Amino acid sequence: MAVCVCSLPKKALKNLLMETTSVPFSARPHLCSFLALVLLYVVSSPCFASLFFNFYGASCPAAELIVSNKVRSASSSDPTIPGKLVRLVFHDCFVEGCDASVLLQGNGTERSDPGNRSLGGFQVIDSAKRNLEIFCPGTVSCADVVALAARDAVAISGGPQLQIPTGRRDGRVSAAANVRPNIIDTTFTMNEMISIFTAKGLSLEDLVVLSGAHTIGSAHCSAFRDRFQENSKGKLTLIDSSLDKNYANELTQRCPVDASDSITVVNDPETSLSFDNQYYRNLVAHKGLFQSDSVLLDDNRTRNLVEDLANDQGRFFESWSQSFLKLTSIGVKTGEEGEIRQSCSMTNG
Repeated sequence: MAVCVCSLPKKALKNLLMETTSVPFSARPHLCSFLALVLLYVVSSPCFASLFFNFYGASCPAAELIVSNKVRSASSSDPTIPGKLVRLVFHDCFVEGCDASVLLQGNGTERSDPGNRSLGGFQVIDSAKRNLEIFCPGTVSCADVVALAARDAVAISGGPQLQIPTGRRDGRVSAAANVRPNIIDTTFTMNEMISIFTAKGLSLEDLVVLSGAHTIGSAHCSAFRDRFQENSKGKLTLIDSSLDKNYANELTQRCPVDASDSITVVNDPETSLSFDNQYYRNLVAHKGLFQSDSVLLDDNRTRNLVEDLANDQGRFFESWSQSFLKLTSIGVKTGEEGEIRQSCSMTNG
């Protein structure tokens, strides 16, 4: 039975729950239900069966600090890093589960698929792993580094700070053929997205909440080109009536027909470097960059939640923390499964 643990000492609670940067600990209205949810996962979820909070407490006490420092250092010199690390964990966990399979290099691997060629942040993961191998050789998995790095990327961008369980093992399988059937394309309909999320054990609410990752990061012009068509004069014209016309004009100026493949546009035109609920405010203003963003407002099944999150950043942060726990537990390998790679780009042999 899951019980409310709000009466536990604060020190014990800090090992289980997230602390937001903008919502005071004492003011969180749904704290009790969140903690009960966490306990329910730990006790009953197969995914969490061998994952533990502070898993490396004895074997590598500085593990999480090493990852956090690498993320912070890299982000200070390149502000696009947080968005890349958050995107990376999605592309890892949705294919083969959260097992760092997306990091493996070689012909025919996930990383070689066109849908993954624009991924970034690999150097941060590799750098953290090299340090971990110096201090705690053969101990910390690349899969945990990916999950921790995404968590820290959110926190240093102004989002919620949270604890996540660790103990994931690295997978040995990585196939490009598994990528497209398992990741969300920016042109997807609501039903197509629901189908993939449901297959991963994620709910409709998780879909809306985790889409909030688009509050940071950027996209290539090709990711939203389906919302426009080229006219007889070689200019892009808007064909998606759900998109704000002024915003559409800004996009066509940034991404004309002959735009270089290297051109990118920030996902959130208002606060592109801050993890906040501006993404949902943008949706309400019909300024969602992707078609898969706009459908969240257009669909009766998700409109109310989008509007609620647009009006309540505290609720978004709490919901994000719950959904992120679920995301980073998808298909994890633990115990004797998988391995602890020495290098994140290749299996041990």
